[in-house]
Amino acid sequence: MLTAPTLEKLQALKLPAMAQAWTDQQHAADLAGLAFDERFGLLVEAEWLARENKRLARTLHEAKLKISQACIEAIDFPARRELDKALIRQLATGRWIAEHQNVILVGATGVGKSFLACALAHQACRQGYRAYYARASRLFHDFALARADGSYIRLLAKLARLDVLVLDDWGLTPVQDAERRDLLELLEDRYGTRSTIITSQLPPAQWHDYLGDATLADAICDRLLHNAHRIVLKGPSRRKETKLD
Repeated sequence: MLTAPTLEKLQALKLPAMAQAWTDQQHAADLAGLAFDERFGLLVEAEWLARENKRLARTLHEAKLKISQACIEAIDFPARRELDKALIRQLATGRWIAEHQNVILVGATGVGKSFLACALAHQACRQGYRAYYARASRLFHDFALARADGSYIRLLAKLARLDVLVLDDWGLTPVQDAERRDLLELLEDRYGTRSTIITSQLPPAQWHDYLGDATLADAICDRLLHNAHRIVLKGPSRRKETKLD
């Protein structure tokens, strides 16, 4: 068997995982009895899995999720949170992303809004979507800098291409006129084509008054709340519970 030349060609074809799996098969006595199709299928599976893991690692790195360990499997459902398990299972399928819907997460500080948002974004990355996490205050700061250095349109275009954008801690501080306009520009580019996750301590019923400008508030609320899944998280602060454990 011309093992060395075959390995060299697999490496030249950029199939390192398949090459490693084939080498491992040579030393696995229990695989000797498998048919050619079965052994070949294992080689293809090894290469595919390695590429998927590499893609996921790259996508998660680009997403810059605040809570890297957040995932669907780590979400818990104590009764006091009143978190709908059926809705979370539905969101875990990713259909809301394919249909360009939004998710609104509302609740007091520490109840797990950011964790749930990051878990949904993590699941999106698993499913091949591109996600990105940003705190609202820092994103608006990035908009101000981009406007100053002439990269504003480029930043908007970058954000418009993301399948899932997490906008965390929105509504914590008084909104400025430039921030209202930046948010509208962002949502206008994404409306009906991409999905956005918003976390806020402020109930959606108060968003219109919070935004101040009636015309802009109407446009922003319509683009955020239309066709959105709303989740209200309840219960005590989970940060305090962790400290007590």
